[in-house]
Amino acid sequence: MANKVKQIFASGKAVVNGWLAIPSGFAAETMAQCGFDSITVDLQHGVQDYLSLVECFQAMAAHPVTVMARVPWNEPGIIGKVLDAGAYGVIAPMINTREQAEAFVSACKYPPMGTRSNGPIRMVVYGQVSSYQQTANDETLCLPMIETREAVANLDSILDVPGLAGVYIGPSDLGFSHGLAPKLDRDEPEILAIYERILRACDQRGLKAGIHCGSASYAARAIGMGFRLVSLMNDASMMAMAARGAIAQTRKESNGLA
Repeated sequence: MANKVKQIFASGKAVVNGWLAIPSGFAAETMAQCGFDSITVDLQHGVQDYLSLVECFQAMAAHPVTVMARVPWNEPGIIGKVLDAGAYGVIAPMINTREQAEAFVSACKYPPMGTRSNGPIRMVVYGQVSSYQQTANDETLCLPMIETREAVANLDSILDVPGLAGVYIGPSDLGFSHGLAPKLDRDEPEILAIYERILRACDQRGLKAGIHCGSASYAARAIGMGFRLVSLMNDASMMAMAARGAIAQTRKESNGLA
């Protein structure tokens, strides 16, 4: 399957990305039928592990979504494993320096671009010739997270690292690092100014910026700002929001009987 995210990026449109915190192939299969362009399995703050990530990838394989993963840390072992499992994009948290970004790209790419070990267990049929290794470096998207004061200070040097597809903003930690409450949909002028700086710097280099959003309205706003990948909450928060809304409506319309 071609990388749909790359195709949408090339068209100039924005990618609408789902987010899986629940370690369930059934939940993943359900989300994959909802119209997302891509879906990311979260190994950092979700309750996923590697085997549940594989299960989620398997469950989504029949649907036209690009599967990605957020790894728990910028560590080559887990980066290689999520790619071998079938991830077309990797989001790495807390990338604060050029050196960390270079290490991230190196872990994602096969030689001569990087140092990824060969063994794409789900991406090839063993014993058969495959073109995966010849195309993986081009198809695999590397998205470092910009979410600290240090990362913002080092933004230009991070973005100049060859092999990046763009960056991914973590609004909660970014605000936290600036002495603000951790939350997703931010309106503080100082944070919005950082967003503008990141968007300009990415645009100058032909890179794409993504951001995690806590609501559909903010996701649409972010697209208007210039973000070209927006993540909508996660499966757990969507389930809770729908449940709360249905319960509230039931109680409201039951004339005090519930």
